[in-house]
Amino acid sequence: MMALAGLMRQVSGSNASRLCASARFLTLATQVEDFQVNNEPVLEYLKGSAELKTLETVLNKYKNDCQDIPIVIGDEEIRTGDVRYQVMPFDHSKKIAKYYWASADIVQKAINTSIEARKDWEAQPISEKIKVFMKAADLVSGKYRMELNAATMLGQGKTVVQAEIDAAAELADFYRFNAYFVKELIRYQPLSPSPSVSVNTFRHRGLQGFVASVSPFNFTAIGGNLASVPTIMGNVVNWKPSDTALLANYITFKLMREAGFPPGVINFVPADGPVFGNTICSSPHLAGVNFTGSVATFQHLWKQIAENLEYYHNFPRLVGECGGKNYHFVHPSAHIQSVVNGTIRSTFEFAGQKCSACSRIYVPESLWDQIREGLLETRKQLKLGSPLEYDTFLSAVIDEKAFNRIKGYIDYAKMSSNLEVIGGGNCDNSKGYYIEPTIIVTKDPKDRLMKEEIFGPVLTAYVYRDKQLEETLTLVSNTAPFGLTGAIFASDEKFIAQATEFLKMSAGNFYINDKSTGSVVGQQPFGGGRVSGTNDKAGGPHCLLRWTSPQVIKETFKPLSQWYYPYMKN
Repeated sequence: MMALAGLMRQVSGSNASRLCASARFLTLATQVEDFQVNNEPVLEYLKGSAELKTLETVLNKYKNDCQDIPIVIGDEEIRTGDVRYQVMPFDHSKKIAKYYWASADIVQKAINTSIEARKDWEAQPISEKIKVFMKAADLVSGKYRMELNAATMLGQGKTVVQAEIDAAAELADFYRFNAYFVKELIRYQPLSPSPSVSVNTFRHRGLQGFVASVSPFNFTAIGGNLASVPTIMGNVVNWKPSDTALLANYITFKLMREAGFPPGVINFVPADGPVFGNTICSSPHLAGVNFTGSVATFQHLWKQIAENLEYYHNFPRLVGECGGKNYHFVHPSAHIQSVVNGTIRSTFEFAGQKCSACSRIYVPESLWDQIREGLLETRKQLKLGSPLEYDTFLSAVIDEKAFNRIKGYIDYAKMSSNLEVIGGGNCDNSKGYYIEPTIIVTKDPKDRLMKEEIFGPVLTAYVYRDKQLEETLTLVSNTAPFGLTGAIFASDEKFIAQATEFLKMSAGNFYINDKSTGSVVGQQPFGGGRVSGTNDKAGGPHCLLRWTSPQVIKETFKPLSQWYYPYMKN
């Protein structure tokens, strides 16, 4: 591998000028200035702080008004007759956003518009795209910080610290680190053993067509990242935001436009899932899907795309993250307080609505009494309430569908002879979609509560005999089909080494003496295998490679003077 400047030094005379012609494909290697990035600091919002006062002003602005949110395609705002409302999950009588679902024709219009915008955007130097991403990050951490946090608190029910970690810090990190990763990525150039004879260059092209991004409700930052990350490699995106994150996602979309994303490069297309999915999957221009959501939905999209392969101009790239059945495994040598506090946070923060949330815990008999007592005593101290009350630890789940699903699991536990609800278990949707943080003990390590993703504030514990350590590790790895996150707690170094290897395939993000949640962009790139997804590691450099179609260029300076090989004249 040799940088362009190094090649230039090895070529002289007329060949140097010829190399300059070849170098037009490599201008970014010299034009992108070197820079470093750091994670966005998380503000504390202590009582009386300037940030808390500013946030409260913005909260009052949004909680007392219903924002009108259009479909946006290119520079055109569209409002259809299919009107929907986003409500506060903790007070579902209050509407915070009025929005519109796109018809199939409108989704097709978005596709056409994005294809038109692609040529100019793909041709933009990566150096210019980096500037746009860095400007977007600055807008997140500055001008739009409190708007994003307020919209996330009101629309998705996050507490102030959870909103700050997500909508401010993580979103800014995605923009900055993706810019940094692409800057590092373009440093690579292939070997040119004889640069006076020929030079090999490598450039990144966008995919031919459009990318469809489908984002979830639970992280504002995921929406912003799914919609933007393909674009830094030269792609155009049609973004279907979650209906239950519309306000925060629309603010994200507006700041991206303000940062310099041209019209049509990212279109904002709220729509019914099947309408959006059927339309994008039937377009010959589909180049990729960037998805976070349920296993069933991702599998359905994959099947649709597979059935249409002969119609596409490319083999569409599929990038998906689909959740998990995440575990904490406790060894007899574990630090009890760390287990208790880590499990409480991992399971119940944001009402368990994180893809990485702990949902099952394996505890040895020798520690169970102490851990049980610690979990129950701490659980009693958790306030379930409005995120606008700053002593609240967790708030309502996102909507009625989620409420009914989670309640169904709790009702099942109450009726099963193999299960015992030892903490919580009450559900009330009269004002908001409130479900108490719930702890259940199972006698059957293969009960459905140990297999199926619940995506709510429910923890199921299995108590194993200390002497059955290896058998229980096998249960951890093989019981559920997921492979997203997992954690082990132990002070025994030999066990840590053995368990880390034994559980290698059980989690894409693995933690030792730490909770299974809390990955940070640039520090723990996130994603899992098995049915948890394609494990392309958002927040790391590898994800960007999924959104580029590289081209290698060989330019030769000396004419080929003969058609035959010397050995043929022997």
